[in-house]
Amino acid sequence: MKFSLVCCLTFSSLFIANALAQVKNPPQPQPTPLPPAIVAPLDKPYPAPVQLEVDVTDTSHHVMHVREVVPVESGAKESVLLYPQWIPGHHSPTGPISHLAGIVTNVDGKRVQWVRDRVNVFAFHVPLHPGARTVELEFDYLSPNRQAEGRIEMSDAIADIEWSEVVMYPAGYFTRQIPFNAALKLPEGWKYATALETDSENGAAVKFKQTTLNTLADSPVYAGRYFKRIDLSPTQTDIVHLDLFADEEKDLAITPEQLEKHKNLTMEADKLYGSHHYNHYDLLLLLSDKVGGIGLEHHQSSENGLPAKYFTDWSNGVLGRDLLSHEYTHSWNGKFRRPADLWTPNFNVPMRDDLLWVYEGMTQYWGIVLAARSGLRSPEETRDIIAHVAAGFEHMPGRSWRPMVDTTNQPTVSQRRPVSFVSWQLPENYYEEGALIWLDADTKIRELTNGKKSLDDFAKAFMGEYNGSFVTYTYSLDDVAKTLNSVAPYDWAAFLRERVYDLHPTVPEDGITRGGYKLAYSDTEQEWMTRNNAAEGEADFSTSLGLDLAVPKPGSGDDSGPSGALLEVTWDSPAFKAGVTPDMQLVSVNGKEYSPELLRDAILAAEQSKQPMQLQFKSNNEFKTFAIPYYDGLRVPSLQRVEGTPSRLDDILAPSKSALPAM
Repeated sequence: MKFSLVCCLTFSSLFIANALAQVKNPPQPQPTPLPPAIVAPLDKPYPAPVQLEVDVTDTSHHVMHVREVVPVESGAKESVLLYPQWIPGHHSPTGPISHLAGIVTNVDGKRVQWVRDRVNVFAFHVPLHPGARTVELEFDYLSPNRQAEGRIEMSDAIADIEWSEVVMYPAGYFTRQIPFNAALKLPEGWKYATALETDSENGAAVKFKQTTLNTLADSPVYAGRYFKRIDLSPTQTDIVHLDLFADEEKDLAITPEQLEKHKNLTMEADKLYGSHHYNHYDLLLLLSDKVGGIGLEHHQSSENGLPAKYFTDWSNGVLGRDLLSHEYTHSWNGKFRRPADLWTPNFNVPMRDDLLWVYEGMTQYWGIVLAARSGLRSPEETRDIIAHVAAGFEHMPGRSWRPMVDTTNQPTVSQRRPVSFVSWQLPENYYEEGALIWLDADTKIRELTNGKKSLDDFAKAFMGEYNGSFVTYTYSLDDVAKTLNSVAPYDWAAFLRERVYDLHPTVPEDGITRGGYKLAYSDTEQEWMTRNNAAEGEADFSTSLGLDLAVPKPGSGDDSGPSGALLEVTWDSPAFKAGVTPDMQLVSVNGKEYSPELLRDAILAAEQSKQPMQLQFKSNNEFKTFAIPYYDGLRVPSLQRVEGTPSRLDDILAPSKSALPAM
């Protein structure tokens, strides 16, 4: 029986093998050729202006209706229209094409169906008949209604209108060569502010003077029911406005002291840069808990969004007070001076971000410094913030494998979506680590020159050229090192390479120590920062247990997350090693219902008792309790003065003694 079974199996195997040998396979698949690429942009004038009309009156549905009339080239067989993909200041291909609907095209008044490009979903092909003159285009921009869809841009009282979101433009041309006539229809009674020049107003209809597409897209409009314009001009020839739009009229109130600090900001910037590159500059500022916060740079304006009570609850807004100084600085660094590979001829050519540590990192540094010099923050508050930034990098083990320059790719890598373990994967370090590197450079220049020169001299030399010009002036890494050398001879190329391009796991504290301070830890909290963190919706225990927890904001419902929800778990921290994961919510501490105050007390008690804390977490429908043997206290970072060393950091943060430049 066994013999027969073996023979049967052998025969079957031979039969199958012979059968397979006779099977004929089809040819191996080969790639289908790609369709022709979208025509590359050329630096030549577009034949005639594009007419653009945007209706912003449907605020209840958060919908903007767009109508365009696009002249076509003589003899063209099709018109290729592009929706912007790479928006300056976003640092990644974030054009919100998913928000478009109702796209209809007509050629000379007759409906013609567009065809989306089979490869590039941001390109639309419109067939043309012989002698065609214009393509009429209509579509709706469906601005988010819920935070899950994206940033809220409209409410019943405010609209943030970014032209790059409500425009399509012809392929094949530099955006600086495409003229546009743009118009808005606003809700009745609304006011508006923008860097654009107004051509005419007729009730709620506004027409702007003809401009090029690159300038139009760089000149957003804020509009709203409750508006106030404040003059911050430091001189008669440097015109700067603070344009406030609020949820309610009461939030527009600004005290004389607050006004003085904001005026100091523009004055200190004038002293620092010694030039300006705009006819007038508009600091567009949303004071809103309904429309999402934002910080986005433009050449002659900036989009800024802060909580509704920015002025009326002044003491709890310290953490956000460098937003205006940061975005204002971008007029010089990022818009006028720009890395050569971040400048592109249109909004669908990819940008390269490797110099963002200059574009954003230096801007972050000057934003911190100008906020201190103007009085928007005190020197003590500024030092506390620098301490927390440096301590954050001390608890960021991802720096052991990822050089800082690679984090300039993070906007594209993550699309600014949440990641599981920020401290291991790394966020966009080029902002804050970049700021510490430029503090390092500033104190090094002061050391090399015995205090006679500083990074202020670099700012004037690098960003003060061509006063009054609006033309973008590009630069390379060699240009940065060359200008630093002109201020203070040194091997700046090696200095920057070591800190930016090489793996640099140690905390970048040289600027702090050379500035006359050291990073220290204690159990003493900065009361103002604890309150400000709570106002921002968090309780930060990242330098101790390794937890950052949500705190519901007053009146915000559940937007900031339930109390105790984990915003972050630091990699390799005591909480991480115990098994805590970011999907959990802390519900009890040593058997009592969690609160930030209770957790602080438990950390301090464990420091004395050397007994593990019992922390209970909820994850989905399960409860888990962890015994965490942590006994090192709160470890609140601060900067301590090192006596007998030059106080260079104090000099950096002090108001400038320079006179206002003659411009």
